[in-house]
Amino acid sequence: MYEHDVIVVGAGGAGLRAAIAAHEAGADVAMVTKLHPVRSHTGAAEGGINAAIRDGDDWELHAYDTMKGSDYLGDAPAIETLAQDSPEDTITLEHWGMPFSREEDGTVSQRPFGGLSFPRTTYAGAETGHHLLHTMYEQVVKRGIQVYDEWYVMNLAVTDEPDPNDRSCHGVVAYDVQSGQIQGFKANDGVILATGGPGQAFDHTTNAVSCTGDGQAMAYRAGVPLEDMEFVQFHPTTLPSTGVLISEGVRGEGGILYNEDGERFMFEHGYANNDGELASRDVVSRAELTEVNEGRGVEDEYVNLDMRHLGEERIMDRLENILHLAEDFEGVDGLVEPMPVKPGQHYEMGGIETDENGATCVDGLYAAGECACVSVHGANRLGGNALPELIVFGKRAGRHAAGEELGAAEILTGYGDDVEDETDVGAPVEPGLAGIDETSPASGVAADGSGQTMASDAVLEQAVEAERTRVDHLMDTDDGVNHADIRSKLQRAMTDYVNVFRTEDGVKKALEIIRECREEYQRVGVSDPSRTFNTDLQMTYETRNLIDVAETIALGALVRNEFRGAHWRQENQIRDDENWLKHTMITWDDGAPSIWYRPVILEGEEKTYEPKVRSY
Repeated sequence: MYEHDVIVVGAGGAGLRAAIAAHEAGADVAMVTKLHPVRSHTGAAEGGINAAIRDGDDWELHAYDTMKGSDYLGDAPAIETLAQDSPEDTITLEHWGMPFSREEDGTVSQRPFGGLSFPRTTYAGAETGHHLLHTMYEQVVKRGIQVYDEWYVMNLAVTDEPDPNDRSCHGVVAYDVQSGQIQGFKANDGVILATGGPGQAFDHTTNAVSCTGDGQAMAYRAGVPLEDMEFVQFHPTTLPSTGVLISEGVRGEGGILYNEDGERFMFEHGYANNDGELASRDVVSRAELTEVNEGRGVEDEYVNLDMRHLGEERIMDRLENILHLAEDFEGVDGLVEPMPVKPGQHYEMGGIETDENGATCVDGLYAAGECACVSVHGANRLGGNALPELIVFGKRAGRHAAGEELGAAEILTGYGDDVEDETDVGAPVEPGLAGIDETSPASGVAADGSGQTMASDAVLEQAVEAERTRVDHLMDTDDGVNHADIRSKLQRAMTDYVNVFRTEDGVKKALEIIRECREEYQRVGVSDPSRTFNTDLQMTYETRNLIDVAETIALGALVRNEFRGAHWRQENQIRDDENWLKHTMITWDDGAPSIWYRPVILEGEEKTYEPKVRSY
């Protein structure tokens, strides 16, 4: 058993910032991560960090843009915290050596991004995330923070009181990929989940193969609500063959979208008469797919993104990485021809329900970054708001987990008096574990928040033994179903039926296929007999997590019968503020998803954000 004050699970942007903050608050911190920190998916972030640091801009404008971009489903306390803290936290990065791009006079460069009323996106070429990771990892090394890299966290050690609000987290169970050993990590003060999103639930995604929703699934099964999971962002510019991201920075610098007929359709077809290509991401993604569906797409699949007119000098200075991506994956030279792009799954706006300090309803359990939902992004995230979320809320989670007083949170967590229960889900099949043998180790139930009300060491030891039993079962079932077949089936269903455009029948079909995947998973086995470097075993675990998280996305998409932000429903083409100005909450209740709602908080520090028509 390893023991530290604070355990951070994941070492991307949010995890690194949380670890640094906890260390600065005096805690003994350790990071447990399945990837080396600088290989985390934050490194793929290209665009930049929104921060009101220039004359003429202020945090109130940033907050308003974010609330509007969220389609009024963001919570004002979280949004205002982001906008207020981002300038200072961004400047801290610069002081740590972050190589931001600069103007000729030496000031830090900022550029326009979609949905912003001011060019406030601070960037480092088109590799902002890469530089962010290296800058913060240097600080982790400088401080001597322990990093257990290539340790895959399998589950949380959580007590098992009937009410999740009464439960507490005492650590995690992890698998050492190098040696094959399974060990417990005791957290005296707190566990911070910073595990990223569930992009691998879809087969066309900008996300790395490591983005499998691990933290969300573990917290969900431990009783923490998942919030607003139906809101999945599809980035409008990904490369058709791979899903590799082409930064919004291309459009921020002046890149233009054309259809097969050479029309600048964002303007000419009236999708965004004012902002054109710099409308919010959900608007541009729907516009592109509409062009394709109506027969104006290039090769009936994509549209063209043209940056040739920017000139070689400007492109090489600010977007050089984009040239390499287009050439390597599509064989296109962006200096002399347009690049093919189409929407691809990019970001999960929903996630583990937390307050402004990163705390969940389970005592001692925190979350930050894409795996969490504060909620800053609501129904749609603005480009340039993911990285400030990492640094702002990663820092706050680290400080709070280490015992630093940050003040009372305004955002509530867990089931309480302010909620509304769902009465009729209308799912075509029973979701969750209904009808599945819960005693089978393959079900993972033995590890789903199954710690008892006992001393912390005993809770952790029991969780460790449950995972060892589960691994033994999976390794002994070498002739079972291969997880890759299940994962592929799940990914196709989510891409086919829970994509940019959604219908009730389609979402129900996805739920039926997810149910089939869950049943097939009961017969899953690991064919690799080795106990060391067994990626097959790790991915078998990850596939179970994807099933659970995908089901929450589809359930949320089924019950929210309105059109808001990234959630488009054919049956209801209006934003229904009267009935749906609320968060969708899903709780794992003894193996059965339970759906309820919490009101959106529109009252800010000095103003109330009144929902308005969202146009660009």
